[in-house]
Amino acid sequence: MATEPTEHMLLTFSEEDGEFLFEHINRPQPFGMNDHYHDTYEIYYLVAGERNYFIRDRTYDVDAGDLVFINKNEVHKTSDLGMPGHERILINFSEAFLTGGGGQLVVGPEVLGIFHQDTHLLRLKPPEQAFIQSLFGKLAHELARKQSGWECYIRLLVIELLLFAARHTHRNAAASTESNHPLHKKISEIVHFINQNYREPLRLAELSERFYISPYYLSRKFRKVTGFSLIEYVNLKRITEAQRLLRETDGKIIEISSSVGFDNPAHFNRIFKQIAGTTPMNYRKMHRI
Repeated sequence: MATEPTEHMLLTFSEEDGEFLFEHINRPQPFGMNDHYHDTYEIYYLVAGERNYFIRDRTYDVDAGDLVFINKNEVHKTSDLGMPGHERILINFSEAFLTGGGGQLVVGPEVLGIFHQDTHLLRLKPPEQAFIQSLFGKLAHELARKQSGWECYIRLLVIELLLFAARHTHRNAAASTESNHPLHKKISEIVHFINQNYREPLRLAELSERFYISPYYLSRKFRKVTGFSLIEYVNLKRITEAQRLLRETDGKIIEISSSVGFDNPAHFNRIFKQIAGTTPMNYRKMHRI
């Protein structure tokens, strides 16, 4: 007896340099995306189904027709909500994609402003959903046909989508889209606290006491909601901040190690390589012009 496939790839396109990715996938079976982050922007549109989306320090209940915007290097993960099975469209892109390799953005800062809003989710009305779906349809058509000027057109379509989203957020006060589940709210509070205090010593016993939750329950539920153990998330937060400092400052590596919460340089180097796949020194070399 044949088993039902775990996913149907309706369309996928990825540039070799990693500056642009488009995926349209239908997954009829239960699915949970591994927690991850990347140095590109992400747009997620749920075509059908329901999803739970953990982003940075918040959890959202995502319905069909919702748009989700994820900034660069924000930790995120999706999981099933309600009945399993969903269909989604995903776009990843970099600033270099928007410039066409020209080096400078030819559009205003409002185009990327949607990624810096307080909320990550836009809940659209049916006419707005139809407009967004038409944009995705044009994108899919261009990527499938690759007619003359298609690279320029897909860039313009992505910019149009971002401008639409920026106008939508400025025109309407966002409705509450965060999950109302008490567990998700509690874990979001804890993640927010970690994000603000990662430079300080953070221990399970102290966190459980601060948030009135047993260490065992905190450990188990933290992993369930975020996909990380508590120490894994603390280390990830510290290393992503170290990566930013390595890219943007000339600080000594040992000073950066201390400033993000590590009291042992050797431990910092080991955890950095574990997460980033290379040493801090090599990471800095790779990201310097």
